[in-house]
Amino acid sequence: MAKKGKQANEIITLQCESCKNRNYTSMKNVRQHPERMELKKYCKFERKHTVHKETKR
Repeated sequence: MAKKGKQANEIITLQCESCKNRNYTSMKNVRQHPERMELKKYCKFERKHTVHKETKR
């Protein structure tokens, strides 16, 4: 059985830096990576690859 308590994985939302739309959700292990995640992903509103940063839910 799994241990009860604070889980290591958390659902995060990724927001496009140029158009400010929240396009993606992802899972992140908070214990291993406490800093904010930053990925280059495709933005369907701008139709190009842009930087997406982690935001608060």
